[in-house]
Amino acid sequence: MSTWQDRRILDLLGIELPILQAPMAGASGSAMGIAVGNAGGLGALPCAMLSAEQVRGEIEVFRAACQGPLNLNFFCHQPPAPDPERDARWKQALKPYYEEVGADFEAPTPVSNRAPFDELSCQLVEELRPEVVSFHFGLPAAQLLRRVKATGAKVLSSATTVEEALWLEQHGCDAIIAMGYEAGGHRGMFLGSDITSQIGTFALVPQVVDAVKLPVIAAGGVGDHRGLVAALALGASAVQVGTAYLFCPEAKVSPAHRRALDSASASDTALTNLFTGRPARGINNRLMRELGPMSPLAPRFPLAGGALMPLRAITDPQGNADFSNLWSGQALRLGRHMPAGDLTRAIAGQTTKS
Repeated sequence: MSTWQDRRILDLLGIELPILQAPMAGASGSAMGIAVGNAGGLGALPCAMLSAEQVRGEIEVFRAACQGPLNLNFFCHQPPAPDPERDARWKQALKPYYEEVGADFEAPTPVSNRAPFDELSCQLVEELRPEVVSFHFGLPAAQLLRRVKATGAKVLSSATTVEEALWLEQHGCDAIIAMGYEAGGHRGMFLGSDITSQIGTFALVPQVVDAVKLPVIAAGGVGDHRGLVAALALGASAVQVGTAYLFCPEAKVSPAHRRALDSASASDTALTNLFTGRPARGINNRLMRELGPMSPLAPRFPLAGGALMPLRAITDPQGNADFSNLWSGQALRLGRHMPAGDLTRAIAGQTTKS
């Protein structure tokens, strides 16, 4: 293909290449967004773990270095109701690890800081006016979404089933990210919690394309130009790339995470709720193997991570990832060590030559 035949995402988002950087909270920031944006894709800034001042600072850096559009990404989960008994059972399950590493089991449990999109987040969007706003775990309340759209921002969100895609179309999305089972990080599921309902990218994308009128972005298992070729053949207008960017120098991953990415086999990832309370795909580590990747003891998102913080405070500086999430998709063995801009151009360039 000498040109991009389906220009819906390109024209909608104002980008040159049909490649979106997955936001990847905690693993990417302005440096990644700048590199992808300057290469012609859509750079993203994950906001769920940042303060308002941090978001402002990151956007200032981005705007100074890149003229392309920017995607601000937010979570849309409902904060869980207090459940002290469940919290206590979860911490008790971790007690042997506290004793092993010398963490203070009796100290108050820290609180995880993943914040949902709220009034303050909406005010931030109205102030900063990003070109694109994307959401994970559905969409915010209707009145907040109306205000986001009133800024002129295009709205994206992830669907893991056809039913979720239809819901997003009916509730105001401008394009839909069809997130296959292969994808790394948190599943975007929001209409149900049964992980057996999750299907792979090659099965999900064409069914979503057939079900909705909006342009579709394929996510999950896309690590090189072959994934983009396949996604376009299935009817997607673009792809969202995540794990492949974790191998780039712009990624903010720990040395232990980088070692795991370099050494893990393609079959060594699993969905786990141990680190946050929601299913997310990552590389297997000690905690996942010993407790099982999915545990009914884990508190609801995002509270499960709190009890792990004292363990991580001791082991992370030692380069020990026993108690840390190692988010990764199933296509990790397609990863290449190269700058994010070069990777973006390589995926697009090799696709046009196919």
